[in-house]
Amino acid sequence: MKNFRMGYFFITVFAVYYLCNTYLYFKGYQAFDVLRECRFTYALIFFSFASIFVIAKILETRYSSVITDTLNIIGGFWLAFMLYGFLLFLLSDITLIILKLTGSMGIEAISAYRKWSFIAVAGITFLLITAGFINALIPSVKNYDIEINKLAGETKTLKIAAASDIHLGSVIRKRSLRKLSSILNKEKPDLILLLGDIIDGEIGPVLRGDLLKYFDPPECKYGLYAVAGNHEYIGGGQRTIPYIESRGIRVLKDEIVTLSNGVQLIGRIDKDAGRFYGKPRLPLKTLIEQTDTTKPVILLDHQPFNIDETVKNNVDIQLSGHTHNGQMFPLNYVTKKIFEVSYGHLKKENSNIIVSSGYGLWGPRVRLGSRSEVIIVNVKFVNCDDKN
Repeated sequence: MKNFRMGYFFITVFAVYYLCNTYLYFKGYQAFDVLRECRFTYALIFFSFASIFVIAKILETRYSSVITDTLNIIGGFWLAFMLYGFLLFLLSDITLIILKLTGSMGIEAISAYRKWSFIAVAGITFLLITAGFINALIPSVKNYDIEINKLAGETKTLKIAAASDIHLGSVIRKRSLRKLSSILNKEKPDLILLLGDIIDGEIGPVLRGDLLKYFDPPECKYGLYAVAGNHEYIGGGQRTIPYIESRGIRVLKDEIVTLSNGVQLIGRIDKDAGRFYGKPRLPLKTLIEQTDTTKPVILLDHQPFNIDETVKNNVDIQLSGHTHNGQMFPLNYVTKKIFEVSYGHLKKENSNIIVSSGYGLWGPRVRLGSRSEVIIVNVKFVNCDDKN
């Protein structure tokens, strides 16, 4: 049954992917006579580009090289072109239908409209992708100030730096890790947390360059901890997670760590581990029963699902990623429909849920309507009696 569901999922994804590309193919076919005259060559070139991303992912599982890295990068940009080209051409076609229905455009003008709309869409899409590429190269630091009505020994404040969704692989490589290390060293946090999807998926491109050796965070008072995300399990958790741990990063797998100041970290196995790895995670309630809820509890959970479960179990702070805040507009509106909080900070009863847009990205190295970021959570511990 699990294999059937996975097969159905991938068939659906491929069908949608190639239907969108076929729509784009016909936009060019309709716009220019020369493409109709050379339709075989045009179709061959077009669908070769459309298939690059898929081919790169298949090749990467068998043999990782600079060639597969290059194909992944080209294929990623094609994904961005497909998204914005599809949306803009759809808008163009709707406009054409309205013009025809209202009698504002005659049949003789349709050919010119299609040609110039194609040129306009191609130009706008190029500008959007260029702007998104530049934006993706400039990570930001997002600060949150949180107050917890619990004591943490003698500790009054705790500065946490967290990064999610680095997605090390063919696209995100050592330069990005050096930049992340620079940001963390500049911020000088007390505690560093990695919130999953450290590895993009297939670990071949990471092992080929031993990319995590370029991660050089500062020594922190309370250490460095991580959880795995869905992509670690997609790529094979039996390989990705040991590699991460071999670089001195403690990956919490349904585990609880109590820091020297009494703050308790709960690191959950990702919700998709059962689907990809055959290892379902423990219920949050089971993990909470192993903590002292009179002291601060911080939950690391890659995917921000089931927020009410977090609130019900009196977790003080949940840190998540996964959503990328949509990564590319207007997909942020989709993630807002899926998740109760797809980005930012939500205070619900006594629980604080913070979801990061992620440091890296998946697919195209393009961000529009979102930013790559490292989050800084400045936690203040307050005794309720002192407040009164």
